[in-house]
Amino acid sequence: MTRPHAAPSPAPGSPAPPAAPRPVVLVGAVVGLIVAFVVLLAVTDGPSASAVLHAPQAVVLGAVEGITEFLPVSSTGHLVVTERLFGLGGSAKSLETLDSYAVIIQGGAILAVLVLFWQRLLGAALALGGMLRLPGFRRNTDPGGRRVATAILVAAAPAGLIGFAAGDSVKTHLFSPGPIAAAWAVGGLALLALAGWLRRRGEAGGKGGFSLEQLTWRHALVIGVAQSLALWPGVSRSLVTIVAGCLVGMTLAAAVEFSFLVGFVVLLAATGLELVKHGSDIINAYGWANPILGLVVAFVCAVVAIRWMLRIISGRSLAGFGWYRLAAAALTFGLLAAGHI
Repeated sequence: MTRPHAAPSPAPGSPAPPAAPRPVVLVGAVVGLIVAFVVLLAVTDGPSASAVLHAPQAVVLGAVEGITEFLPVSSTGHLVVTERLFGLGGSAKSLETLDSYAVIIQGGAILAVLVLFWQRLLGAALALGGMLRLPGFRRNTDPGGRRVATAILVAAAPAGLIGFAAGDSVKTHLFSPGPIAAAWAVGGLALLALAGWLRRRGEAGGKGGFSLEQLTWRHALVIGVAQSLALWPGVSRSLVTIVAGCLVGMTLAAAVEFSFLVGFVVLLAATGLELVKHGSDIINAYGWANPILGLVVAFVCAVVAIRWMLRIISGRSLAGFGWYRLAAAALTFGLLAAGHI
């Protein structure tokens, strides 16, 4: 079965992976972040809050969600800071609805993973159906497929259970720029440390770790428990799953793909739960057009971001994301001190 990370050559129809990222790429990412913040500041009136969500704001939030969801930079952190820069929120009730809107447009990112990894997801679903002896499913004799299906479920379970139990408390206490900036800084240092460790481990040509098919349920449980840390906005679910995957012995490419697959299940559950709990509030507040617009933009941007991420890991470097997180933390602390958010 074809996997986006498995072969040294790119998948059919995709561009060839570049060489190791040059310093100009890292500088460009930081400069781009600064420019983005300046543009947002220029089109907003500061911290005064509004409950109204306009179409251009829906497009920006969708783009932010799609670009950052599967990169190790925290989509939730970016969305919260962007919302504050736009002055969105108003009352506590409208702020809660806005946070729910941010969860709903994750559906676009979910669809992107489904489109890009449909073969892997279909194989896992067939293996799971065979394992459970469901009607219409053949018993799967591929041990690799069974391991992948089991690992996805085991890794998704801890974050799902903890998120269900503590989700409202997390929203109340941690969905603000200060805690997010702190998490960005700590995560940035962790990524820089991981990048150095991977270089020392000598992960060249796919060596230095085991593949996704070799992942055991014990490894998956460690990754799942680590993933629970991402309930703190700014930590990044992708970051902790990638770091944990590498630490239990996976190759970087396998850890990144597993992060995508587990994210599909976790985000699907979170989005479904949010729709059940607050779907009517979102429609009453924003109508149908803006949520759909945000979701479509998130899908397109997530497809681009995932493909870019797969190209980046061909160069075996995540250090750029670490520097980006440190720059984002510094800028956010600066915006807080200046009273802009």
